[in-house]
Amino acid sequence: MRQVMDRQLIHGFLEQHELQHTFPNALQERIRLYHFEKGETICTEGEQLNQMYFLVKGKLKIYTVSTEGRSRLLRFKNPLDIVGDVEYLKKNLVFNTVEAVTEGALMGISYEDITRLAYDHPPFLQFLLEEVTHKFYTESNASTLNHLNSVETRLASYFLSTATTEKSTLFYQEMKTTNLKDIADLIGTSYRHLNRVIKQMCEEGIIEKKSKRIYIKDHDLLRERAHGNIYE
Repeated sequence: MRQVMDRQLIHGFLEQHELQHTFPNALQERIRLYHFEKGETICTEGEQLNQMYFLVKGKLKIYTVSTEGRSRLLRFKNPLDIVGDVEYLKKNLVFNTVEAVTEGALMGISYEDITRLAYDHPPFLQFLLEEVTHKFYTESNASTLNHLNSVETRLASYFLSTATTEKSTLFYQEMKTTNLKDIADLIGTSYRHLNRVIKQMCEEGIIEKKSKRIYIKDHDLLRERAHGNIYE
């Protein structure tokens, strides 16, 4: 990640996400701003963190890796999700790996500054409590999704979670097929089975494979196949 030295931009993000009263003034002055690129690793399972990150732009992917090296998707993070909150409260190493799905920005505050300047600030503590509660709920929901739903439902949910509005067509999404082995691991299936489901979705006009990429063609039908599930 690259630190951005721009106090005006930090205050702009605070206003955009209505955090002026959530963060005490003294803490606001200690905020650092970081820019990350698509595909960049924010933190790795087992790593020691010394600051808490607040996602103010972009999307992050949260996953865990088994001892056999297989990945399992937990959830996606959107603004204003937090990285490092549970680690701060439990004083543990990083629980899961966090990777950037898009480029974006994080506001970072050291654990030391949080303890010194915000530990007795009720609005900040309430915000932290709500975010931690949301995190455990969504990760529990993702675990249920992986265990109880079909591969088609899981794949549809994955596509919906990674869909973006950055292109002119709403919910446009493309994905290189070279990443399909990683996706198979993340949603808990085999590469061969995943390919069968993708072929079926293509035949039904839900998605399209073209030039080694996958495009969403029918967002409404994709959402129907997800049955209301999403990794968020």
